Amino acid sequence: MSLDVIEFCRDLVRCPSVTPDEGGALDLLQRTLEGLGFNCQRLPFEEPGYPPVDNLYARLGTKAPVFCYAGHTDVVPVGDRAAWSVDPFAAEVVGENLIGRGTVDMKGSIAAFVAATADYLDQQGGVPKGSIAFLITGDEEAEAVNGTVKMLSWLAERGEQLDHCLVGEPTSDQKLGDMVKIGRRGSLNGKLVVRGIQGHTAYPQLADNPAHHLVAMLANLTTDALDDGSAHFPPSSLQVTTIDIGNPATNVIPAVARAGFNVRFNDLYSGITVEQWIRERLNRVGRPYELEISVSGESFLTPPGSLSTLVSNAVQAELGAAPELGTTGGTSDARFIKDACPVVEFGLRNATAHKVDEQVPLAELQALTNIYRRILEGYFTS
Repeated sequence: MSLDVIEFCRDLVRCPSVTPDEGGALDLLQRTLEGLGFNCQRLPFEEPGYPPVDNLYARLGTKAPVFCYAGHTDVVPVGDRAAWSVDPFAAEVVGENLIGRGTVDMKGSIAAFVAATADYLDQQGGVPKGSIAFLITGDEEAEAVNGTVKMLSWLAERGEQLDHCLVGEPTSDQKLGDMVKIGRRGSLNGKLVVRGIQGHTAYPQLADNPAHHLVAMLANLTTDALDDGSAHFPPSSLQVTTIDIGNPATNVIPAVARAGFNVRFNDLYSGITVEQWIRERLNRVGRPYELEISVSGESFLTPPGSLSTLVSNAVQAELGAAPELGTTGGTSDARFIKDACPVVEFGLRNATAHKVDEQVPLAELQALTNIYRRILEGYFTS
């Protein structure tokens, strides 16, 4: 069964699957995969305080090894519709580009892997010597509570093991194929509150200005570097994201000062050790404070080896140049999958992801399909 990757991508984009709405995208994907012989399981999950999310797990074959493609059909909101040159869910081809929300992040990649799978199965004449799986979630762009994490738990409860995983996030930077992600930095958010005594600015001796203490604490956090980087990661980075006092008066010393910050940390740290680093520097000021810490993902690394070599060889064979093995960028669901099996990420260029007029060149969509087919060929041959 051949599959036109461009038309299939257009069909996926036409499904308005803004998180957490399925929008018909999983229905379309399930029908298509079932047509290729996959056994499909819909996995809706709910948790109090979060919207329910539908997910899809599909598998062709019953034997090991299991090569899994992981991704998400949910997309971010379109923003200002009037700023788009076309309807964001019309999936229009303009010149040599397909424009629409989700073309890059990441329905284009999903369409490419499905089309590559169809091509590979046609070449093989049936099921490979092993299994191909799809793990597709509907909440990657939101809290990621009712998606990949619960799907992996469901697989573990069934005793189903994934051997290797490719996540189709848009990893390419300046040109298609210039980067494969073999890890990601961890992400920690901090909310800092400092309390003082409100008073008149003319009588500071009768007050205690929390803003001064907050500024001193933030100076300690931003003056010291966490590290100089590691073998595969750039230096960790702490960035202040907000400073809030909410004081409209010019002659009043405030009672409370707040700040928020984000830390992107490499494999020299864990969330716990980053928090220790932060508290040590806050404690230098010698003032009471309140600190709320949340870690959305730990840093991880899949060391260069057979999986990254497989993907790199496929890219080089198709495009003529080997990709860089990198760890830059934000978080992805690979941060959960790394606990189940070795995982790398490779997909389209990320230049227009989440932007107005998100788009993918048609030629790159076809090239990505060819690369994914080469990956399947190399995996099951080896």
